[in-house]
Amino acid sequence: MKKDTPPWMERPTLLGLTGKGLVLALVVLVMLFPIYVVVLTSISSAETVNRAGGLVTVPGEISFDAYRVLFSNSVVTRSVLVTAGITLTGTAVSLGSTILAAYGLSRPGSLFHRPLLFVFLLTFLFGPGIIPSYLLVQSLGLIDSYWSLILPGAVSAFNLIVMRAFFMNIPDEVIDSARIDGASDFRILRRIVLPMSKAVVAVIGLFYAVGYWNSFFNAVLYIHDNTKWPLQLILRQYVQQGQNLAANNRVIDTVGALPPNLAIKMAIVVVAMVPVLFAYPFVQRHFTKGVIIGAVKG
Repeated sequence: MKKDTPPWMERPTLLGLTGKGLVLALVVLVMLFPIYVVVLTSISSAETVNRAGGLVTVPGEISFDAYRVLFSNSVVTRSVLVTAGITLTGTAVSLGSTILAAYGLSRPGSLFHRPLLFVFLLTFLFGPGIIPSYLLVQSLGLIDSYWSLILPGAVSAFNLIVMRAFFMNIPDEVIDSARIDGASDFRILRRIVLPMSKAVVAVIGLFYAVGYWNSFFNAVLYIHDNTKWPLQLILRQYVQQGQNLAANNRVIDTVGALPPNLAIKMAIVVVAMVPVLFAYPFVQRHFTKGVIIGAVKG
């Protein structure tokens, strides 16, 4: 007798499992190969880079001179500190604002609930444009201020809607019982809602942090003082526009022979890439619960 089992619930065959494994392995290799080439080139000696004629794919002599030159340059060191400060401050501001707004909009009886929700949803369809945004930032006196990299995009409508949907999944009985016990809205949010929403908070926090870390366009528009440039602008300056960082270094004597400029460029790429790679594994396990469940059930 034939079982009425949907195709997606049937046990996979050995051939199917093998095919899936090969496809996943190929995807992983395709994703990891560029990272491997960038890292290997950044730690290769001048002879290895010259012998490869560019990006290094086969390991040769290892040298960390590119990183010594990189971090002995005050421009790069300062830009790393600037980017780290912007990322930490911006993530805290954005996450706090998003949590407060999402919790307020998730309560049906909150003040101006529907008009405010409509305003946030409207940003999905209409953007302010570059010139109006610049004029607004200029009128607020934020040109050449680090706040110009944080405040214009402090709250993402997408992140707000996802977090609101997750908050709406919390049973009303839990919140009502706390309110009967005399808890205020802020106490309910801090002691009940947030501990039950660690997954979505972690995921949205990662979204904001990665966005601030990788952001460069706002810095191009609003930061004219090159001493305040974040790391991504330095990356653009020396990698895309081809300026020679080693030639501007004041402590080359501590390294000896100059490493190849290509190795220094790849070292900048690695420095810009490593924090995100280290942060992602700690939050990855929350992705399904934090985003997919909240978005579907909301």
